[in-house]
Amino acid sequence: MDPYLFRNLCGRFATGITVITTFRDDESPVGMTANSFASVSLDPPLVSVAVDHAASAHAALVAAPRWTVNILEANQEALSRRFAATGSDRFDGVGWRRGPEDALLLDGVLAHLVCTRHDTVEAGDHTILIGRVVAGDAAEHGRPLLYYRGGYADPDGL
Repeated sequence: MDPYLFRNLCGRFATGITVITTFRDDESPVGMTANSFASVSLDPPLVSVAVDHAASAHAALVAAPRWTVNILEANQEALSRRFAATGSDRFDGVGWRRGPEDALLLDGVLAHLVCTRHDTVEAGDHTILIGRVVAGDAAEHGRPLLYYRGGYADPDGL
């Protein structure tokens, strides 16, 4: 399959945008933007996220016993871009707190899903993290930040 065509085809599927967060062994925060998030199972409650082997957060996320899926709101494109960028302190000026299970929760997001490591699967140039959801919360109101056809999208504009 031609990689350009494959990317174009997958881009026709609108996805929500998340930031996956955890702590390194030295307790420093680490996170990355991901749109490859999916619900896997209701019983037990499992989710997955695919992490590129080249991602700076890869080693920390694969080793972490717990991580958080922070689902972004429509007005958080800048936050998504920050956690997708390389070579910067992604947490500089970003509000966050410790939550259940000592999870790293970003402030102001649409929802949090706190996960403990259930399994990892090597798949091509990515590692798929499968997490058991052990806690979560959601904003009472809000709209999701979406990614569609290679760019950010307003849910009302699709």
